[in-house]
Amino acid sequence: MRAAKGTPPPDEGSVSYKEVVQSLRTAVALVDVETDEILFENAKFFQWFDTGGVEISTLPNRVPGIKIDRAKTRLKEGREYKYETTVVINDRDTPVRVLVRNYVTQERPCYLVEATDISKEMEVQFMLDSYSKMAEKNARELEAEKARVEKLLLNIMPKSVVDELQQYGTATPGKFDECSVIMLDFVGFTDMALAADPSTIVSELNDIFSAFDRITEMFGCERLRTIGDAYMAVSGVPEASPEHAQNIAKVALRMRRYLERRNAAHAQEWRARIGINSGPVIGSLVGIQKYVYDLFGPGVNLAARMETASEPMKITCNQNMHDLLHNDFVFSDRGEKEIKGFGTQHLYFLESEVSRQF
Repeated sequence: MRAAKGTPPPDEGSVSYKEVVQSLRTAVALVDVETDEILFENAKFFQWFDTGGVEISTLPNRVPGIKIDRAKTRLKEGREYKYETTVVINDRDTPVRVLVRNYVTQERPCYLVEATDISKEMEVQFMLDSYSKMAEKNARELEAEKARVEKLLLNIMPKSVVDELQQYGTATPGKFDECSVIMLDFVGFTDMALAADPSTIVSELNDIFSAFDRITEMFGCERLRTIGDAYMAVSGVPEASPEHAQNIAKVALRMRRYLERRNAAHAQEWRARIGINSGPVIGSLVGIQKYVYDLFGPGVNLAARMETASEPMKITCNQNMHDLLHNDFVFSDRGEKEIKGFGTQHLYFLESEVSRQF
C-alpha cells in the first residue's frame, strides 16, 4: 500500500505492523471512501465502538455523532474533520476526540479514522476552569473588599486624602488658610443617655448624624469626625472653596432647621449648641495602626470655643466670620465676651440667610 504525503503504507501482511497497530493507545480504522465500509480496525477501535455483537461495518453506524456528509465535504477540500463524542469504556462514559483524514493505499483511497481518549485532557481543562473561576471569584471578592475599605476610609477622611493614601501609602500634611469649620454638640446628652434606653438613643443619634452627613455633602463640605454626641465638619479642606464661609453657614442653618422639625415630630428633643469659624488649619493623618484624618490650628480651636460659648439651638460666630457673611446672612449682636485662649471677642448669633427679592 502507498500512503499519501509520504506516510509509510501499512502492510497488512506484516506481523510487526499488526502488533504495532494493535498496541496503539488510540483507536484506528481504515474506511472505504465510496461505501463508508470499515476495512480495518484495531482492537482499541473495536472495543470503544463495540456494537454488542451486531455486525455493523459502516462508519456512520459505528461511531456516534459523526456527521459523515460534513466529513466528506471537508476531506474533499483537503482538510481534516474533527469532533468530540462520548463512548463507554470499561463501563464508564469516556470523552474521545475523533479525527478523520484522507489516506491512500495501493488498492483504493481511504479515510483514516483515529479516536483518542481525552478524559485526562478534560480533567486538566476542568481543573484550569475551576482555578480560573476561583481566581475570578477571589478577584471579585478582593475588589468588593477594596470598595468596602475605601467606603470606610471615606467615612473618616476626604477622598483626595484616601486617593493619596492608596497611591503612596501616606498623605502629606497640608496647611489651609482659607477654610471654615462647624462644631456641634448636644445639650444634656449625658443625662439623656443615662435616662433612656441606650439602643434607642444610639439609633436616634445615628439618624441625626446621617441627616447631617447629607446636609454637609449638599454644600460640598466634609464631615471630619464625630466624638460621642459632637459633630465636626469643614469647608475648603482639602479642596479649596472660595465660598467656604457661606457653605458652612448654610450647613449650620440647615442642621438647626432639621433639629427643629425633628423635635416637633418626636417625643425626645435634641437641642444643640453650634459654633462656626473661619481661619487657618493644618490637615493631616494621625496614628500608625489606626489612621484618622484630623485638623489642628486656630481655625479649629476657635470654632470649638464658639460652640462652647453658644446657647441651645443657637449658632455662634465671631467678628471675622460675621464680616465674611454679613452681606448674605442675618445676625444678632451678642456683644463682647472673653474667649479662653483668644482674649475678648465680639460675638454674633447667625439667624438666617438674607431674603432676596427679584
